[in-house]
Amino acid sequence: MASIKRRRGKYHVVYYYFNECGEKKQKWESFNTEAEAKHRKAEIEYKQGNRTFISPNKTTVSAFLDDFVSLYGVKKWSPSTYEANTGLIRNYIAPLLGDALMQDVTTIAADRFITTLQRTKCPVFKNRYSKTEYMTPANIERINKLLRCAFKQAVRWDIVAKNPFDNTTLPKVKRKPREIWDAATIRKALDECKDGRLYVAINLSFACSLRIGEIVGLTWDNIHISDADIANDNAYLCVEKELARVKESSLAVLGEEEIIKKFPRTMYLENASTVIVLKTPKTESSIRCIPMCPEVLAELAGLIAILDTLYDTPSPTIDGYTDFIFRNRYGDLLNPHSLNRAIERIIRDYNAEELKLAEEDQRSPLLLPHFSVHSLRHTFCTRMFEVESNHKAIQTIMGHAEISTTLDIYAHITEDTLKKSVQHMSEKIKLFG
Repeated sequence: MASIKRRRGKYHVVYYYFNECGEKKQKWESFNTEAEAKHRKAEIEYKQGNRTFISPNKTTVSAFLDDFVSLYGVKKWSPSTYEANTGLIRNYIAPLLGDALMQDVTTIAADRFITTLQRTKCPVFKNRYSKTEYMTPANIERINKLLRCAFKQAVRWDIVAKNPFDNTTLPKVKRKPREIWDAATIRKALDECKDGRLYVAINLSFACSLRIGEIVGLTWDNIHISDADIANDNAYLCVEKELARVKESSLAVLGEEEIIKKFPRTMYLENASTVIVLKTPKTESSIRCIPMCPEVLAELAGLIAILDTLYDTPSPTIDGYTDFIFRNRYGDLLNPHSLNRAIERIIRDYNAEELKLAEEDQRSPLLLPHFSVHSLRHTFCTRMFEVESNHKAIQTIMGHAEISTTLDIYAHITEDTLKKSVQHMSEKIKLFG
């Protein structure tokens, strides 16, 4: 039960509670009016009666986030997500909100924090400067998402009564749409590609919708393209693992349960803080078998035939790597990010040559837009929706856990699709008119 006492012009609601150590404590809450005090008294008694009352505590945001990371993040996050989220906590949340008490973070306090982030300059790491001076709306959105998840756990653990980050007012994020290549543009990019491994990687990314880590993590036992498989129209590719570069400090915290193999560093990276690992995919739905089209089969068959000629002097660390389809010219593992860098070089060199020729011929240049391997997954998904009505099949091929990811993020609407939809509607109207 609670009581109201008036003292020095204030109305105080007085009640007892038990802290986390089981000790009985008395709490005084002050209000300016008797009506406010009566409302709070009724609220306390009601929640104490149905056992939903949250006892006052002095847990700070920083202390809580330490528990949140160790009890939730370690179990739920991948190494890359762990590194990103702990970085956000360390660089932005802890300095600005870390000293606040959890129970003092109200909805208005959350909105003030978001406003403060908009005026916060991006930190400099090892002389590496951010592309923008202040926090971008996209990064603020990521911080809000992380805190919304954290406070959701705080509600579950009876630390706070409600989640203040459920309905925060966020700055508008201007999302730049991904470039979707048509068949002619992909063909042009492939024609400019002189590296056999990269040529096949681009084919696999588009025709089989593979992620970068899944491509460089492919081993020959994942490719079922024997003569019997092809004759029976049963050629397929199995995705069951991926390569990733992660920080060893993250592995020390998260453990190596999902790690299939950790590879030694090369002699040039002995002092690096990261290491390449072969790991299970990010979700169970990412483990999938994908039927292979004849064009990709032909490219893989050609790669098998010239595989022994792709490498220069074999590396002394080549043992254990020969099962991987994609390796660098020395036979070592291929860094996942090297595929994007290789595509950027192709686009840069082609566009430079095209600009030169266009100037000589006095015509408009036909340039290749900026692109990445992951953009090919978006292209694949968009084109699939144009020819395939079974959305579940597309979700399975993409390896998404939720159909909403496939529909909302990866399926883009092209101009041709819009035209076909309008024409289809026009035909229907004429039919019933």
